[in-house]
Order: sequence, then structure tokens, then C-alpha cells
Amino acid sequence: MPRTATNPPCPIGRAVDVLGDRWTLLIMRNATHGTTRFDEFREELGIADNILSARLSSLVAAGLLTRVPYRDGGRTRQEYRLTEAGTELAPVLRALADWGTRHTTPAEPAAPMQFLHRECGHHLSRPEVHCDHCRRPVSREDQLWLRPWRDSAPYPLAAAVTAEQG
Repeated sequence: MPRTATNPPCPIGRAVDVLGDRWTLLIMRNATHGTTRFDEFREELGIADNILSARLSSLVAAGLLTRVPYRDGGRTRQEYRLTEAGTELAPVLRALADWGTRHTTPAEPAAPMQFLHRECGHHLSRPEVHCDHCRRPVSREDQLWLRPWRDSAPYPLAAAVTAEQG
């Protein structure tokens, strides 16, 4: 495929094409947290319906989210679930959280985002494959994330939708 503005040779440029719109990374953060429904995204993010709809459609087209139908009373609606590619954004989101903690200041004092090892409960100080405390391997499924300014309970990362679910 020839090089164009919409097909840069640089992988960072291609990633920015997918993730660079305002709200996109926050939508992916919330999807990683387990948010799946349009109304939940809108309420949690305070985003306008038209922008949210456009971003969700773009993320589905890019293969980071997939639509899964569900019944709401008599209507069929769509949930937005992470794909395997969407789950692989977790380290990018973690890196952004770490960078934001080190290089930005919140408008109001807040405890920083925390990353915990599910098995032993200890803080994961950096994206790692082993827990510094218990020395056990730490996979994506073994991590808990905590946003103390939002909720006091850590949450597991949402799993990718399986072929049977989608």
C-alpha cells in the first residue's frame, strides 16, 4: 500500500490515526475498566452523544471494540466489548497513567492511580512480568487497577469478547 497521510509508514503515526482523537483513550480506559454500554460511557465521561457515537464507531471499525447485542426490555441494544487488540492497549494506558502521575498536576489533590497484584495485593510499581513482593508472574489477568479519586475498590481488567459472545 502506498504511503499516504492516512497510511503513514511509522507505527506511532498509524497508532495516532486510531487513538489520537479526543476522548478515544478515555473511552478505551473505561472499556478496560469494564464499561460496555453507551449510557454508561456517556455518564462516566460526560461526553456528548454524537461524539461518543462517532468514537465508538471508529473504535469498532479499528477492531478495538466489538458490538454485542443485548435485550433491554423489548429493544435490542448494543454493548461495546474489548477485542483482543483492545485488551492489548492496557500497557499503553498504564504508561499514560504513570506519565500523568509524574508530569501533570490534578486540579484537586488526589491519590495517584494504583496498580496491584491480584494474588498478593501489593503495589506493582512498574509494568512488570513479576511482582516485586511475592516474585510470582503477573499477567494482565493478575492485575487490579485502582482509581482512588473515583472508587475505593480496585477492579480487574475487562476481558476480550470471545467468538461465542460476539
